[in-house]
Amino acid sequence: MSFEALADVQRLSIFPLAGALLFPRMHLPLHIFEPRYRALVSDAMARDRRIGMIQPKAAGDPPPLFDIGCIGRMAQVEALDDGRYNVVLEGIARFRIRRELDVTTAFRQVEAEILPENPDDVNLTLGRRASLESEGRAFAEAHGYAVDWDAVSRLDDEALVNGIAQIAPFDAAAKQALLEADSLADRCDTIVQLLQFFGRHDGENRVTLQ
Repeated sequence: MSFEALADVQRLSIFPLAGALLFPRMHLPLHIFEPRYRALVSDAMARDRRIGMIQPKAAGDPPPLFDIGCIGRMAQVEALDDGRYNVVLEGIARFRIRRELDVTTAFRQVEAEILPENPDDVNLTLGRRASLESEGRAFAEAHGYAVDWDAVSRLDDEALVNGIAQIAPFDAAAKQALLEADSLADRCDTIVQLLQFFGRHDGENRVTLQ
């Protein structure tokens, strides 16, 4: 049987939002106010509480999308009196868009292949872990960030790597590259390279690959 036949393909409602990336096991707070995304949240609550977070590649209506995003489960939902929502998404798994579906809903839907995490790919070598923590300390000190390093040292490798990938002030293109990394080790190596780039900033004082 081919890998194609074994692939987990699902229908996903998606929320394209530039700069808002979600990684597996991480949390992303969102304030939902646009009518089409209020409809998306309402629909997801009535079904499986899942939303596909993905970045647009460029401006447009509708904008073109990157191929890879992350499924978020609505771990917390606060419905406000005026129809808006405050939502906290919990990252479940990455996905790759196969095709966009022709739908009548105000929000976009896609056929997506779920990208399972390799159960053997949850640990870094001691050298990689040490390099990541060392570069993280240097970056934090250079930018005046207060970090509880005792708490950081207690994180498992996946939580550490994906946590840095989600909260570090890298630009959207860099974070997309991190999301698309095929393994935890590749994601870790890319983060280390970005942290070493700390001396170069864009106009909003974010690290950039440019």
